[in-house]
Amino acid sequence: MGMAVGKKGGAMAEMNVVPLIDILLVLIIIFMVINPTTPRGLEALVPQPNPNQQQPQQEIINKTVVVQVMANGQLKINEEAQTWDTLGRRIDEIFKQRAEKVAFVKGDDTVLFNQVARAIDIMRANGVDKVGLITTKIEAGQ
Repeated sequence: MGMAVGKKGGAMAEMNVVPLIDILLVLIIIFMVINPTTPRGLEALVPQPNPNQQQPQQEIINKTVVVQVMANGQLKINEEAQTWDTLGRRIDEIFKQRAEKVAFVKGDDTVLFNQVARAIDIMRANGVDKVGLITTKIEAGQ
């Protein structure tokens, strides 16, 4: 604290604020370093490529169910021809005894999305919990 002489001749105390400002600046820097302001987004699961680039195991291939929607309106379940009327019953039969109810939908490049969405809707209505989409890039391993 400093001292100053007032108008009437009495002593008057003044507070020295320079050390207080220094302390505040140091505290601001400390809090900025401790609490980074990096934006946080939603967590997402991203498919990872096979690091070994080996062929998938035969057991996994046998368990995988792929519904293919083709441009001419035809459907296939694991290369077995189906129609829109029989798709639901066949999916129900396949997943009746399985614990993991995961299937994939693959649409040709020229198929409209509403056809793929219709297949997904039928699959979900017949007991498939998770439906994945297969694109040509994913199938090629890119």
